Formats: sequence, C-alpha cells, structure tokens
Amino acid sequence: MWRILDPGIESVRRRLALNFGCDPEEIAITRNASESLENCQLGLNLKAGDEVLTTNQDYPRMLTAWKQRARRDGIILKQISIPLKLKRPEEIVDIFARNITSRTKVMHFCHITNLSGQIYPVRELCHLARSRGIEAIVDGAHAYAHFPFKHADLDCDFYGTSLHKWLTAPFGTGMLYVRKAKIPHLWALMASEERNDANIRKFEEIGTHPSANALAINEALDFYEGIGAERKAARLRYLFHRWAKRLEANPRVRIHTSYDPRQSCGLALFDIEGLDIAKLSIHLESNCRIITTMIVHDEFRGLRITPNVYTTVREIDMFAEAVEQYIEKQGSST
Repeated sequence: MWRILDPGIESVRRRLALNFGCDPEEIAITRNASESLENCQLGLNLKAGDEVLTTNQDYPRMLTAWKQRARRDGIILKQISIPLKLKRPEEIVDIFARNITSRTKVMHFCHITNLSGQIYPVRELCHLARSRGIEAIVDGAHAYAHFPFKHADLDCDFYGTSLHKWLTAPFGTGMLYVRKAKIPHLWALMASEERNDANIRKFEEIGTHPSANALAINEALDFYEGIGAERKAARLRYLFHRWAKRLEANPRVRIHTSYDPRQSCGLALFDIEGLDIAKLSIHLESNCRIITTMIVHDEFRGLRITPNVYTTVREIDMFAEAVEQYIEKQGSST
C-alpha cells in the first residue's frame, strides 16, 4: 500500500486538478463529500458568537456538523430559506446578502441542492463572502461531473464533493479543493505533523485504507471525459425536460425545478396536488421497479427524479407513463 499503490494516487491528483482547473497541490483525495466538507467545517478557527450562514436546504450531515460546533464551541448557526423555482439565480445572492451580519464568519451553501436540483450562483456568492471578509464553503456533492464548470467559473476557496455520484467512481471516493493560500490556516480533520501544515496531503491522513478505490478514479475520469462534459449535461437536461414537460401537462402536477439551464440540469423535483406522494414512490418501486427519492422538507415535498447517462429514453417514458396511470387510477378511485 505505502510503497506501490499509494504513490499511484499522485496521478489521480493530477487528473482531478486538470479536470477541475487548478493546481494539483490544491486537491486532496478523500472518501466522500462529508469528509471533504467536515475538514473545512471543523478545521476553520471559529469562536463563541461567530455566525455561520447557511440554508435550510443544505445537506443534513453538514448541518449536523455545524450544530455540533454550536454545541461544542458556542458558534451561531443561522439557516435561511431559499424559495423553489426562482425567476433568476441572482435572487439567492440577494437573500444571502440581506442576512449577513457583523458576526457572520462563514457562508456555507450547495453548488446544487440535493432536494430540488437548484443550481446556486457560486461565483457571485463567493465574491460576496470575500468582499465582506467571510469564508465560503461550497458543497459540490451533486455538482461535480453533473454539469460542466471549472474552478475559474466558481473562484471558491473551499470545495468538497463526492466522486461516486455523477463521476461514477467507486463508493468511498471524494475530492477536497482548498486554495493554496488557505491550506496552512485550515486544521485537518485527522491529525498531521506540523511540517505538513501547508501540504494539501494533510487532509488525507486517515491511517490504513484501501488504495484501489482512489486509483479507480482515473477510470471514471476516462469515462466522463470520453463522453464530454457538455454532451453529458445536454443529455441529462434532455431527460429531465422530457419527463417533466410531459407530466406537467396534467394540471395537478407541479414541477418544483426550473427549466433555466443556469438553475438546473438532470436532478429535479415534482409533486402532485391531492395525492400522497410517498404512496406513489412505494408504488413505483414495488410495481414498476422505478426508484425515486422521497423529499420531505418543512416548506415543500415531492419526488426527486435523478436519471443518469445510462438511463434510456424508453425508461424515462415508462416512468412518465407509470405516473400518469397512477394519477388516473387514484382519480377514478376517489
């Protein structure tokens, strides 16, 4: 592991950096987005009374990390609400700007939320944070290899993502980007020697580990780059629009995700007025072998539909037809 396998991970670091558009010395290979982001959440120097500004749509595990810091260190976690299906993405920047206070030290937000598929204007949010002397942490768990972007498009200081989702790398692979100037000032989740303070590899100090997962990232990158980021995103948007526009022909169906390509790609949320959406999810899996994700939030609910490049048009049409038949059957039984 130490002498033969792990040295090969440096090629993975270089490939990820080339794909993301940054220096390889700014990329740490982790096990998932949670590990990447908690390096940032628990590694920043914060004191009692410091405020973290995030949303009530951020990933539960990341909110749990901030709540633990609130219990342990006395920081303040402030969650703001972001409406569904915005007219323009800049509205998100306006909402964050209105909620910044003199205590705000960190802004934490998703690149794309796992709940509704809303893409956030990351570059503008990062610039807002930097202009106020605030650290910005970007959760890219569902963004990387989902739709095309480079670091220059984001201009972020901290970015964490999973690689098993849209890149289709093995489970147990993730990536953490930290701007080089920020590395010495961010504590690693697991202890590393002082001489590694400015070394991105300090975030990879996890003890004995399987190297095969990380080495296989190169194969996933080959597959992704062979398709092409633009072609993949176009396919995913096509699949989303195909099922969503068909279903919303029924006035009871509400699509909660914008069709604006600046605000969405392949992940989307819908609901049906007057129907128990949880029962629909169970029906689709039990009777049609179609897996959906039930989303229950304090402000909305629905089924999350997430096809990938291997999803066929026929499968999309089968899903839409199954929903239409369910609506018709439920309507006739009431």
